Amino acid sequence: MKLTEILRDSNYKLTQFSLEQIEKLESTIFLKEVRGNEVPFINCLVRRKDIQLKPEEAIRQLYLMVLNEQYGYSFDRMEIEYAVSFGREKKRADIVIFDKQDTRSIYIMVELKKPKLKDGKEQLKSYCNATGAPIGVWSNGDSISFYHRKDPNYFEDLSAIPSATEKLSDILTERWTIDDLVKKDKLVTEKKSLKDLILEMEDEVLANAGVDVFEELFKLIFTKLYDEMESGRNKTRHLRFRNYGDTETELKEKIQEVFDNARNKWEGVFTEDSKLMLTPSHLSVCVSSLQDVKLFNSNLDVVDEAFEYLISKSSKGEKGQYFTPRYVIDMCVKMMNPQVEETVIDTSSGSCGFPVHSIFHVWEQILKEKGIPKSHLFTAEEKPTECTDYVQNKVFAIDFDEKAVRVARTLNLIAGDGQTNVLHLNTLDYERWDEKTEDEDWQDTYYEGWKKLRKLRTTKDSNRDFEFDVLMANPPFAGDIKESRILAKYELGKKPNGKYQTKVGRDILFIERNLDFLKPGGRMAVVLPQGRFNNSSDKNIRDYIAEKCRILGVVGLHGNVFKPHTGTKTSVLFIQKWDDKLCPKKEDYPIFFATQQEPSKDNSGEKIFVKKKDFPNARTILKDANNDNVAEPIDHYDTTPENLDEYLLDTHGHLIVKHDLFNHDNITEDGIAEAFLEFAKKEKLSFVGK
Repeated sequence: MKLTEILRDSNYKLTQFSLEQIEKLESTIFLKEVRGNEVPFINCLVRRKDIQLKPEEAIRQLYLMVLNEQYGYSFDRMEIEYAVSFGREKKRADIVIFDKQDTRSIYIMVELKKPKLKDGKEQLKSYCNATGAPIGVWSNGDSISFYHRKDPNYFEDLSAIPSATEKLSDILTERWTIDDLVKKDKLVTEKKSLKDLILEMEDEVLANAGVDVFEELFKLIFTKLYDEMESGRNKTRHLRFRNYGDTETELKEKIQEVFDNARNKWEGVFTEDSKLMLTPSHLSVCVSSLQDVKLFNSNLDVVDEAFEYLISKSSKGEKGQYFTPRYVIDMCVKMMNPQVEETVIDTSSGSCGFPVHSIFHVWEQILKEKGIPKSHLFTAEEKPTECTDYVQNKVFAIDFDEKAVRVARTLNLIAGDGQTNVLHLNTLDYERWDEKTEDEDWQDTYYEGWKKLRKLRTTKDSNRDFEFDVLMANPPFAGDIKESRILAKYELGKKPNGKYQTKVGRDILFIERNLDFLKPGGRMAVVLPQGRFNNSSDKNIRDYIAEKCRILGVVGLHGNVFKPHTGTKTSVLFIQKWDDKLCPKKEDYPIFFATQQEPSKDNSGEKIFVKKKDFPNARTILKDANNDNVAEPIDHYDTTPENLDEYLLDTHGHLIVKHDLFNHDNITEDGIAEAFLEFAKKEKLSFVGK
C-alpha cells in the first residue's frame, strides 16, 4: 500500500522525506481485518508493537527514521505518546527524546498532531513549557520548524536540531558563510515563505512590541540584505545577521552596527539617526526567525512578497495601488524587450518591480555578450561596469507613496548598488514638481536622480514631456481626480464636447501622462481596468490612444491576479508611439490579442504552484559537476504518480507560480510572451530581433 493513499484526504504531506525513507516504510505496511475492513498497520519503531497507520502515524514513523538515521538518536532514548501533565489534565506528546545524562529530563519535544503551523506551535510551546524541554520540532510532513525555548515567552528559530553527538551550543555557535545560507535556506528546506515567517513573528512578538511593525521589519530586511550582499562579494566572510550564542544585548549591538553600515552605504532610505527600536529580547526572536532565509535571488520575489504584505497593511491598498505580481511584470518586460542603450521608467512604481526586472533583463544580455554565466546569487555579486552604469543612468521610477518609494529605493539599490533614480513625486501633478524639487530635505535624498531625470526632458524648463524609450506601469485605479487645476492640463480631462469634466478616473489621466513621458517610437506596457477596452463611454479614450500610437497588443489577465486586494478584471495594453522611422503610421494593422487561461491564484488570492504532472514535458533543474544549474528533461528522475504530484522547483529551489504568461527559466512551456515576440518579428516591429 502507498502512503499517498493513506494521506490523501489529510493535511499531511511527504515532501520532507526522501523517496528511500518512504519506500522503506511502505515495504513494512501490512493489512489487518478490523470490523470487516482491510486496514493498514505498521510495527512501531519505538513501541515495537502493531499500530494502525493513520496519516499522523505515517508522518511520525517517517520522522522517527529521520531522528534515528539522520540525527543518530537511538530509539531507546525516545518515547511515543508521552503523557504531559497540565494540572489534573494529561495530554499526549507525539515524540519525546530524553536527555543523554539525565534520562528523566526531556531534551527534544516533537509535535505532529496539529498539521497547521499556528496550532502546532501553540501545542508544542505548551508541551515544552510544561516539561522544560529546551528544543521543540513541529512538522506536517511538508513544512518543518525547529525551536529553542529560551524562556516561557520566547521560542527562537533554530536552523536544525543538534545530532546525538552534538550539543545545542554547537548549533547556536556554528559560523555561516553565504554558501551555507544557500545550502540551508529555510524557504527551501522548511517549505515556508517570508510572508509566513512575518505572520509568525507578528503573532509571537511584534503585535505586543509597541513599535511600528512596518518600520522595524523594514530595518531588519534592509540590514539582512546588506549583510548577504557583503558576504556574496566575499565568500569566506561570516554572516553577521545571525545569533552565534550572543547575549540579547550583544546581539542588538551587533545588528545595530550592521544596520548603521547599511544605512550609510545606501543613503536616502532611513534617516541618519535611525535606530532599531525593538527590545533586545524581541530583536533576538526576529533575528532567529530571519537568519536562515536567503533574501537574495534572481528576481527578489522573496523580499517583494514580504513588502507587499507589510505595505498593504498600511497605506497602499487604500489608494487603489497594488503590487503587480512578478510573473505579470516578467511577461511585460519580455514583450517590451528593453535594451542596454534605452531609458526605462515606471511612473507609478510601487516597489519598483518593472524597473528592477528591466534591470535583470538587460543585465542578462550584458552577461551573455561577455560570456559570463548567470550565477545563483547574481543579484548580490560584483558585476561588470556596464551593469551598474545602466542602472545609474537609464532606469527611473516615480511614486507618490513615501513608504513604497523607500522600499523601491532599497530594491533598486540592491539591484544597482549605487545611486538610485527612484523619486518621491506626484506623477499627475507635474506643475507642482518644482515646489518639491526646490525643498532642501527632498534634495538631500533625491537630487542626484532628479538631475538625471531633468536631462531627459523634451523642453528644458517644462516637466510635462520626456524622451523615454520604454515605460511600464500599473497605475492606481481607485479614486477620481477632482482638482480643476490638474484636470485643465489634460486632454482626457475634457468631455467629447470640449468642456472640462468635474472628475476623471485616475487611471485615465495616467494614460495621457504616460504618453507624455515617451519619445516618438517609444513603447509602453500599462495595466488598465478591463472596462477601458469595452465600455462604450470610454470610446474617446481608445480614440485618443489610437491617434497617438500603434496598438501592439492587449493581454487579458485572469480575475484572480490581483486578489486578495481587488477582484477588478484587468488587461495589459501594449503600444508604440507613432514615429516616421521606428513606427511609421498606418491606418490598418494587425493587433496581438491573448487571454490568460491559468488563474495563477485561487479565489482567496493564494498563489497556485506548478506540480511536475502539470508539465509532463517540463525540464527539471539539476546540478552538473561544476555545481552550475542545467536544465534536463523530466524523465531524468522518477516519474511515478507520487513523484509527479510534487511541486516543480526553479533554479533557486523555489516554487513556480502556475501561469501561461511565459516560459519560466526554460522549465515550463512557452506562453503569451513568446507568442507575442513571434508576432512582433513577423510584423518587423522595431524592438525585436530578426
